[in-house]
Amino acid sequence: MDLEKQPQQPAAPAEPAGIRASDADRDRIADILREAMAEGRLTAEEHAERVDAVYRAKTVGELEPLVRDLPAPPGAARSAAAPGAYGHEGPTGPADNLVAIFSSSTRKGRWRVGGRTNAFALFGSVEVDLTEALFGQRLTVINATSIFGSVDVKVPENISLRGSGTGVFGNFEVATLESADPEAPVVVVNGYSVFGSVEAKPKRGKFIADLQDRLRKYLG
Repeated sequence: MDLEKQPQQPAAPAEPAGIRASDADRDRIADILREAMAEGRLTAEEHAERVDAVYRAKTVGELEPLVRDLPAPPGAARSAAAPGAYGHEGPTGPADNLVAIFSSSTRKGRWRVGGRTNAFALFGSVEVDLTEALFGQRLTVINATSIFGSVDVKVPENISLRGSGTGVFGNFEVATLESADPEAPVVVVNGYSVFGSVEAKPKRGKFIADLQDRLRKYLG
């Protein structure tokens, strides 16, 4: 007698390639590309092309082909979620993107700083001036990438400035600063430069006024 045929369980659907890409998705892919270039798997030109495509991508389906021929570095997903080096939990929410390709991009004046900012310069320059900005959170992370270009970050003198990065035939320099105020905002600049420069330093004579009152207001 034939065995009764059991109904087959439908396979779980794969993540649709058309789903909108998040900032965490883009950061994860950018980390893989960075490691691949450091290991010699990608040339500087190939890396620049793919990173440009990362920040222009709208869906997950557009991101995955960019690293399909590359191994994922250990801990890549975890490092994309948090700056890690200083023990801070990574900021959440959408990131601001400043991109300069054969051009310049500047953010300065009175503006509200988000938790994360991605600054990418390819044969161009990006300036991020925080000296008059409003901080809505204590930790601000700036991911800076410069390829044959420059990323310049300026901060007021009464906050804490930290950073971690690498220069490949280029310059990566963060002038570490520790505020005397334990409640002062913390700006962390991470990234790398290839035949370019990434610099972050305090701007002399620039201070955030009524710093404690503002922080207590935003942090509740």
